[in-house]
Amino acid sequence: MSDNSWADDRLNTPGDRTRFKRHLKNPFTGDSFGQFAEWIARFMGSPAFLLWMTIFVISWISLNVLGSWHHWDAYPFILLNLAFSTQASYSAPLILLAQNRQEARDKLSLEDDRRVAAQSRADMDFLAREIASLRASVGEMATRDFVRSELRDQIRELIAELEDSDDEADDAASQESSHTDASPDGS
Repeated sequence: MSDNSWADDRLNTPGDRTRFKRHLKNPFTGDSFGQFAEWIARFMGSPAFLLWMTIFVISWISLNVLGSWHHWDAYPFILLNLAFSTQASYSAPLILLAQNRQEARDKLSLEDDRRVAAQSRADMDFLAREIASLRASVGEMATRDFVRSELRDQIRELIAELEDSDDEADDAASQESSHTDASPDGS
């Protein structure tokens, strides 16, 4: 009885039915079909496509008008017109798909550019603040010209003091010598 309940549970439980189906790979999944559409759109917008299409149309019309055999598409060229309509009906959605993919890439690129621009702006603002603070700090520091002028002033003062002390020493020496010459003792 336990075997039957197991079988009942198994039969009442939805199973995976994919194992009975053939797994066919779809070659046109997501990105590959989009790449195919972009290739078609690029080719249809090329001078080579226009050249080959022109050669095809001229050949078609020439063979149907000038040929000496059975004309499979007489003057109104209805079969050629049908071929153009079929080509247009397939190429238009492919071109639109390619444009949508390009628009999505452009949107991502624009968002990335905006993010980079915002980061660059933040970096520039930071650097501007740093430069302003460095300028303020440098303004408080003594510059090379200021230090040189202060050193020159100090050297001039020292030279003046040395000259004054030399003059005083010369005056003191001359006064001593005049005192020793003027003294009657000779001492």
